[in-house]
Amino acid sequence: MTFRYTHPFPISGPNKLPRFRRWAAENIPGVAVSLPPQVPVKSEALTVRLKSLEDRNMLIEKLQGVGLQGKPSR
Repeated sequence: MTFRYTHPFPISGPNKLPRFRRWAAENIPGVAVSLPPQVPVKSEALTVRLKSLEDRNMLIEKLQGVGLQGKPSR
């Protein structure tokens, strides 16, 4: 099965991928996601690929009101 569905969402700061992986493990443990190999620190978005429309809808529902913003750089 391939990851046919995507969902981009705003996220800023360093370590976007580890922060998202940790959040996903805690909040959507049964949902398989595919992430890019790396995301530039200056990027303000992350696109997650998912296997099904139901997984995408669950991710969107769980992300509402969640702050995945990083600490501001000094």
